[in-house]
Amino acid sequence: MHSAPTAGIPPVKRPVRVEATIGDKLLILETGKLAKQATGSVVVQVGGTMSLVAVVTAPGREGLDFFPLQVEYREKVYAAGKFPGGFIKREGRPTTKDILTSRLIDRPIRPLFPEWYRDEVQIQASPISADRINDPDVLSMIGASAALCLTPAPFLGPVGSIRVGRIDGRLVPLPTAEEMEQSDLDLVVASTTSKIVMIEGFGQELPESEMFDAIMKAHEYNQAVIALQHELRAAVGLPPMEPPPPRHDPLVDYLYQRYGDEIRQAKRIVAKLERYAVMDQLRARVVAETTAAPVPGVGDPETPPTELAVKAAFKEAETRVVRAMILDGLRSDGRGPKDLRPISCEVGLLPKAHGSALFQRGETQALVTTVLGTAADEQRIDGIMDEYTKKFMLDYNMPSFAVGEVRPIRGPGRREIGHGALAERSVAPVLPDPARFPYTIRVVSDILESNGSSSMASVCGATLSLMDAGVPISDPVGGISIGLVWDEPTDRFVLLTDIIGDEDHYGDMDFKVAGTQRGVTGIQLDLKNLGISPRIVRETLDQALEARMEILRTMLRSIKRPRDHISENAPRLIQIQVNPEKIGLIIGPGGKTIRRLEEETGAKIEIDNSGVITISCVRAEGAQDARDRIQGMTEGVQVGKIYDGRVSSIKDFGAFVEILPGKDGLVHISELTEGYVSSVADVCKVGDVMPVKVILVDEQDRVKLSRKAALAELGQVDPLAEAVPAPGGAAPRPAPSGGDRGGYDRGGSPRRGGGGGGGGGGGRRS
Repeated sequence: MHSAPTAGIPPVKRPVRVEATIGDKLLILETGKLAKQATGSVVVQVGGTMSLVAVVTAPGREGLDFFPLQVEYREKVYAAGKFPGGFIKREGRPTTKDILTSRLIDRPIRPLFPEWYRDEVQIQASPISADRINDPDVLSMIGASAALCLTPAPFLGPVGSIRVGRIDGRLVPLPTAEEMEQSDLDLVVASTTSKIVMIEGFGQELPESEMFDAIMKAHEYNQAVIALQHELRAAVGLPPMEPPPPRHDPLVDYLYQRYGDEIRQAKRIVAKLERYAVMDQLRARVVAETTAAPVPGVGDPETPPTELAVKAAFKEAETRVVRAMILDGLRSDGRGPKDLRPISCEVGLLPKAHGSALFQRGETQALVTTVLGTAADEQRIDGIMDEYTKKFMLDYNMPSFAVGEVRPIRGPGRREIGHGALAERSVAPVLPDPARFPYTIRVVSDILESNGSSSMASVCGATLSLMDAGVPISDPVGGISIGLVWDEPTDRFVLLTDIIGDEDHYGDMDFKVAGTQRGVTGIQLDLKNLGISPRIVRETLDQALEARMEILRTMLRSIKRPRDHISENAPRLIQIQVNPEKIGLIIGPGGKTIRRLEEETGAKIEIDNSGVITISCVRAEGAQDARDRIQGMTEGVQVGKIYDGRVSSIKDFGAFVEILPGKDGLVHISELTEGYVSSVADVCKVGDVMPVKVILVDEQDRVKLSRKAALAELGQVDPLAEAVPAPGGAAPRPAPSGGDRGGYDRGGSPRRGGGGGGGGGGGRRS
């Protein structure tokens, strides 16, 4: 194990501040005021957003065979003047934004440490002020590099980081939140003075040439960020940064010479698990043989190498063999550099999911499902930048059995969250407008087998699953990962299309590109070396385009276009717009009306403050019924219209019928049927449903209904049409004229029957 000294840089005794203008934004770096007991700390500010980044280094533990770098980004909502949501009023577990930003900080930093370095390095970043205009994520990336430059750690930086947006074709550095809403590109690039170190970007189907131009413009902006970090280090009084001298292990040469041919033979085995098993056996034998006796020219001539040293050296020898094979044009599975693994696609596997697909590429298999929901299923996001809801989610899962391992079963890790976010944002640009397709969409990618490029398999599977679900995407999206083996001294390199796990592990690059036939929607670059040249970036984009077109052609053989209908298991959604002033009428006192509507129709009704009502129901008839009732309520009772009403109460003079939720009308006994009716109960009872026609709405909004008129207009035979003779042979009673008050007296009650004014002989309440 090798460490670097953790002392030697004096603490900053006074605040130091440097600044530079990038585009139209003022970028400020300050140190020496906050977190002075950290090994290095920097506050980065743009506008009213400030991010504090602190770095602490410590000697590594004995026996470590990896670099223990920890990067933790945490948003504390006090920075935006807010309280945490929920019952507990303090921050808890890291949010998805925290995890994604932690990864964003980590990825350009990690490869810039020497392979031999084993000290513990912890980077903590947290916004301490947020103006909700400038995102603190890229500021934290800049702060991490700047703080490392103030420590004795052998950091091969500084590295500049920048976000670039594009508005009407114009590239904008460090865009504000408002500018990003207008942008068709969200691109973050990290680079050193001469090389690109990390890329993460999402675009609205940008052509490769335009994406490359944006990357190079970001690289240009980064030079000012790098210069500012050098200025900060000089202002503190530290000498210019010098790269540590390279270290050479003669044990690697020994193992390469002795076992190189066996490693090469094992690496030619096509099946992953078989190849791993042979390598495990070889590794165990090498450790046993090499630790049995001293190795000439390696370490103490009388002491055998330790097991830890042999394993580390064997790993390096293994890397050397694989890289040499690839540079010579040999891949483990026999493919050429630009060849794809065999691809198979299948849709509609799962009968109850709303959409499903199985995407297989070589030994990588993704089972991807789509579920459609309503506005109630949207995910609420409450961060320091903004509050909003998400209508599209893509979750990525990779259980341990996908790689034939036994591991504890826990929740999603950083890798799973990162891969899910990459796939989600790569697919999102082709989704339909919510006004056209108002469903909330959740896609889940379960990786059942993995041997490289599972995130891009998720993109392909998500496209197929969405099409199977009947989601009208504008274009299918495919994804591919391009690898690299680069011998920098000779500038000899090989780009590898569709890399497998070993090529990712031993290579220099994992460059993922997703997009449609028209352009790029998602791009992500991770490196293991000190960066790549612009030439490699350009050639990678071109090679990825060629592979993506072939993948899309294969995908479309399984399903050519989105289905023209959604699954019978999916809810039917109907959206209508009503006058916001009518919302209270629909909800009713204490929610009584809307609850009754939901119970009677089986639909779920969601109302927003603008008057947009979303009705969902598994049965199309239920959704349509709820829509008709709501429209009737908000449009008001229409004279001459026939309603299916429900009898709400019975009186001697007629029946009150509810024709709309909360709206009753009177069917006078004489309007029940053409024949004589001695009792209303002979015709109907409470709860009965009958067609009724509105024949009058008076000035007091009272409604007069007629059953017999509705039946006549509908052409239906009334079984009660044969009148029952009145006692004493009296003919059926004619309907009252109603006068100018529609059958109601001045007090609002129905008029009494009989003669003119008094009891009227044999009259009754009518």
